[in-house]
Amino acid sequence: MEALQAFPEAGAIQSDVVITNSIGANEAVRLRCRLVHVPGAGWEQIAAQSLPSGTTVCNVHGHEVPIAEFTLHAILEHCLQLWQYPSRLDVDAWAEAYADRAPHDEAHGKTLAIVGFGHIGQEIARRARACGMHVIAVTRSGRQGLALSEPLAHEFIAVSALDEVLARTQALVVCCPLDDSTRGLSGAHQLALLPAQSLLVNVARAEVVDEQALYEALRDKRLGRAVLDVWYQYPKKGQTPVNPSRWPLHELPNVRATPHISAITPALLDRRYRFMARNIARLQQGQPLLNVICQVP
Repeated sequence: MEALQAFPEAGAIQSDVVITNSIGANEAVRLRCRLVHVPGAGWEQIAAQSLPSGTTVCNVHGHEVPIAEFTLHAILEHCLQLWQYPSRLDVDAWAEAYADRAPHDEAHGKTLAIVGFGHIGQEIARRARACGMHVIAVTRSGRQGLALSEPLAHEFIAVSALDEVLARTQALVVCCPLDDSTRGLSGAHQLALLPAQSLLVNVARAEVVDEQALYEALRDKRLGRAVLDVWYQYPKKGQTPVNPSRWPLHELPNVRATPHISAITPALLDRRYRFMARNIARLQQGQPLLNVICQVP
């Protein structure tokens, strides 16, 4: 086993198993391996179309629990708005804070639309239903998957019908994969359909939500608040530092910006390492692999 910061610039890349989040086309054609294992769920940075015949690509989940907890916290924070109160309730703040306290909102009875209803979306739905929220699952087919043994959503709609439910949606959560069909799925038109005090939470990929449209909707307060854990620009080693967005989203008071941390817990890492080790053992033993997302013929 060898850990590399980067693939060799030339020559064949030989290994039974390669664990990586990213393989470019130039690297993929030189790869000589049986299994490419992505250590997460998203595999859009794997140039699968350039991999040699016989290569299998697998991914791993396990991130749905912390991301669901992060998302529920974002929803409850939006309702409670505890940031309005003094950070320290001492003798100087107590009288004024008590006299000026305003009613806060509650999640119970609110409508939550979840775009993408895989592992993450389902865990979010479980927690939202426990809070008494009305859950709309937005899927490609508009139907409940056969794998679901319990009705986790009150409604299932197709992505093509998303616009029809946005006007009654108080919280919109984006947790779908990024591909050509979902890039820019929530643009200026969709954001304008949401109620003015609604919340958008993106724990998928930033590009599912149009960057400029999101900034302008938040800046002009046509969208109440956004909690963003995924970004349009990421720092890269050896390159000039960048802002997380080309637009100054980080300057807006109604944006909660976090550095892609919603899934990162010690328990997640343990689950993922164990799963990959189990899959590698299955490869060695000639058993069917788990979470196969691509098999190059």
